[in-house]
Amino acid sequence: MRGANLALATWVSAINFWAWNMIGPLSTTYATDMSLSSTEASMLVATPILVGSLGRIAVGAMTDRYGGRAMFIAVSLLSIVPVVAVGFAAEAGSYPLLLVCGFFLGIAGTIFAVGIPFANNWYEPARRGFATGVFGAGMVGTALSAFFTPRFVNWFGLVPTHIIVAAALAVTAVVCILVMRNSPDFRPNTDPVLPKLTAAAKLGVTWEMSFLYAVVFGGFVAFSNYLPTYIKTIYGFSAVDAGTRTAGFALAAVLARPVGGALSDRVPPKYVVLASFTGTAVMAVIATFQPPPDLWSALTFITMAIFLGIGTGGVFAWVARRAPAHAVGSVTGIVAAAGGLGGYFPPLVMGATYDAEGNDYTVGLLLLAATALVCLLYTAFRLHAHEPPPSAAGSGNRDVREEKP
Repeated sequence: MRGANLALATWVSAINFWAWNMIGPLSTTYATDMSLSSTEASMLVATPILVGSLGRIAVGAMTDRYGGRAMFIAVSLLSIVPVVAVGFAAEAGSYPLLLVCGFFLGIAGTIFAVGIPFANNWYEPARRGFATGVFGAGMVGTALSAFFTPRFVNWFGLVPTHIIVAAALAVTAVVCILVMRNSPDFRPNTDPVLPKLTAAAKLGVTWEMSFLYAVVFGGFVAFSNYLPTYIKTIYGFSAVDAGTRTAGFALAAVLARPVGGALSDRVPPKYVVLASFTGTAVMAVIATFQPPPDLWSALTFITMAIFLGIGTGGVFAWVARRAPAHAVGSVTGIVAAAGGLGGYFPPLVMGATYDAEGNDYTVGLLLLAATALVCLLYTAFRLHAHEPPPSAAGSGNRDVREEKP
């Protein structure tokens, strides 16, 4: 029963992530058709990320109250209209209208804040790293979008492509209504949302994990959305070819996420996260040298994706261990929002720091490496590997520092 619910939750996440990422794979086409500047194209990609990120705060708290089943259904249904609207706005060639519709498209990105507490309720603490890692594999929706969206547009047209994804969201919602169930252990937290979020915001674990997740998940989201532009700009590939290569990046991160979660069930998540930041920093520096296509550039970005994916699994396994059971949704919402916000700024930075004369993104990539290095040092020297003793953990104050190894 729990395996079927986890699998269905992962599918719901994948379809919503596809919807959330409808603009990114086509951004280079929009930029050409609408004569957009690098900054305007970056804003178009980043807008759904921003809304999907901030919306997770409220959605996480609502999941504590109403349960994952109700919220999976609600988010899927509410995402249908924005998906179709984006298609019509793009067909009309209106950049302002596309920005507005992209704003509401961010609703689909809030789905992540539903799944973590849903999976936690179904699994015992020792298996939550695995459960959250599997659910996190729903990020494969970004790979599906990167690979199929440009192809669907070529095969069926722009508006029909968006209608197909909207129909998939509707079917998914119906399946959830018929099949999905909350865990028997789920107990609604009926406290008012604002006090719950305030209480979660007072926990040290919330901000520690938010900081880390903003880099690992933010890096994944940023590259999954901006890599088509990067690849087309640096290497001159078509939108379809750039989407295919971006799909490889997203798929590698998706497959690595449950690995990071499973590893965190066996070793302290701290060490998984340290490995992630180390690898990310190294690969970002290597990317500044613009490895030649296709083999070396693919190896560079896929390896970076693996390190980012392992880190996302490790961070949320850490959240599942440390967050109070009654507030997992609220803490998850804030942490997930931080991750999404981490993905909002890099496309803007990449667009702003692009060197047209040298045709490179060196500054942006070095900023990623420096940020990963800062997180590495913070994790190594400020966070500890082991959980608080039972007396501290049971006190309800999970803001207690962990014991040193």
